[in-house]
Amino acid sequence: MRLNKYIAQNSEFSRRKVDEFVTRKLVFVNGKLATLGMDVTEKDDIKISGIEIRKSDNLVYYALNKPAGVVSTVSDEQDRSKVTDFVPDNPTVYPAGRLDLNSEGLIILTNDGEFTNELTHPSNQHEKEYLVKCIIQKSKFKPTDQNLKFVSKQMLKGIKIDGKKMIADKVDVSAINDSMIKIQIVIHTGYNRQVRKMCDKMDLEVIKLKRIRIGKLSLEKLDLRPGEYKSVKREAIL
Repeated sequence: MRLNKYIAQNSEFSRRKVDEFVTRKLVFVNGKLATLGMDVTEKDDIKISGIEIRKSDNLVYYALNKPAGVVSTVSDEQDRSKVTDFVPDNPTVYPAGRLDLNSEGLIILTNDGEFTNELTHPSNQHEKEYLVKCIIQKSKFKPTDQNLKFVSKQMLKGIKIDGKKMIADKVDVSAINDSMIKIQIVIHTGYNRQVRKMCDKMDLEVIKLKRIRIGKLSLEKLDLRPGEYKSVKREAIL
C-alpha cells in the first residue's frame, strides 16, 4: 500500500498532509527517510517526527454532542476539557473538523484519516447545519420582514472576510423578539469560525451557536444530551 494512504487510514492526517510531511523529511520508514509514492506494509516501522504510526484494524466513528466550553482538540496547554474526554480512549480518535470553544453540538471523532479528509475538504461539499441565536447590535436595525430578508440575502450572496468570500448554502432567518433573531444556516465550507464571522460582519452578536447536522446525520435523530456520544456507521454520516 502507498505510504500516504496507509498513514491516512491509521491517523488523523490526510494523504496530502502526509506527502507534505515526507517532503519536509519528517517521515521515516524502518529508520530511513521516506520518499513520495513509496509502498509500505503493516510490518514496517513508520514514524512521523518520532511518533509511531500503528495499524488500526478497528475503524470507529463517534457522534458527540459537544458542550460549550470544551475544546475540539486531543491536547490542550490550558488543561481545558477536550472532546476526546467524552469518548473511549482506545482506539485513539481525533475530531473530524472542529467547533470553537463556545460553540456546541454535533462533532464526529474517528481514527479514519481518509474519512476525515473526505468530510472536511470543501471541494466535497458535505453540508453542515447550524442553529444560531443573535442579538441585534445596531439600535436602528429592527427584525422586520424586510431586514430579515436582507440578512438572508447577504449570507447567500457571500460576505468577504479575511480575504475569503464566505457563502451560506441555505439560510432561514426569523425574529425571536425585538432585539434577538434566530438563524438556521447551512454551509459546506469550513473556514475558521465562519458562521460567527459572518454574523459579526452584519453586526449580529452570537449568543448561542449549535451545530445540528453533519451530512446525513442530525443531532435530533441521535437524541444526545450535551456530553453524550453514540457509535455510528460511516455511511450514516456521508
